Amino acid sequence: MTSRVPARNGQTDWNAMLARVSFIELDARARAVALLDDGTARELCGPFDRIESPWLEPQGVVPESDDGVVVVKGVLGGRPAVVIAVEQAFQGGGIGEVSGAKAAASLSLAVRDNREGTPTVAVLLLETGGVRLQEANLGLATVAEVCAALLELRALQPEVGVIAGTMGCFGGMSIAAGLCSTLIMTREGRLGLNGPEVIESEAGVAEFDASDDALIWAIDGGAQRTGTGLADVLVLDDVTAVRSAVIEAVGRGVPGEHRSRRIREWRARLDAVDPADPPDPADLATVWAHAVPAEGDRR
Repeated sequence: MTSRVPARNGQTDWNAMLARVSFIELDARARAVALLDDGTARELCGPFDRIESPWLEPQGVVPESDDGVVVVKGVLGGRPAVVIAVEQAFQGGGIGEVSGAKAAASLSLAVRDNREGTPTVAVLLLETGGVRLQEANLGLATVAEVCAALLELRALQPEVGVIAGTMGCFGGMSIAAGLCSTLIMTREGRLGLNGPEVIESEAGVAEFDASDDALIWAIDGGAQRTGTGLADVLVLDDVTAVRSAVIEAVGRGVPGEHRSRRIREWRARLDAVDPADPPDPADLATVWAHAVPAEGDRR
């Protein structure tokens, strides 16, 4: 599913393009508030609560008083919602003990709300390189808690992930992205388990040239990930477009089968690719389309 560039009489409507408000250029707090209905946003564990990581300052890193994750409760299209936004400007969106705990606890509270009669949906704004290196195992443990909470909540209400900015979503949090009911991306967004720099450092430049921007977006970019079914909706970098896509995704409710449960389908797609002679990124969608098992035989 794609939200297209505004057009009029077959030509790009540049006035509409220039009138857009960039979602990418907002910080995490502004993104979260922009998604919610006007006047309904209420931040939990905000910066004045000074919930900081205790592990950064001893390692020479200045901590941030919300630890780089913003949690905002409110109303989204008339429905109770919690928005969890990762701030990419702090430590590259890295997840540590405190920030991961904030995200996991917020999802667990949404589960509680649902079970107590308040049908609360969750939106994750994912701009992260994965676990923060300074907190290593602590970060990994909290990412696991986030994934567990996502699995519990998605049986009750839809969870929408949004990957908008060029930081993208990598590492353990890319697994969290894959667990969402719906995943929305912009063309500028990126998604992958391992980042280009990590792949290059481990396997060499012949495996992945991390300086080749065209290659990176051809493989990890929003258009490619949506075209190959790893994400669901491709939207413009525009606050109104992103908000509309999120509300539409929430309105579709819990899917009959989540993407992460279609094991046989993904195994067939992997089997269709020869690692010694991989297809060009532009051809991958076609290769995978031919590899999909018959309906009813995807698990």
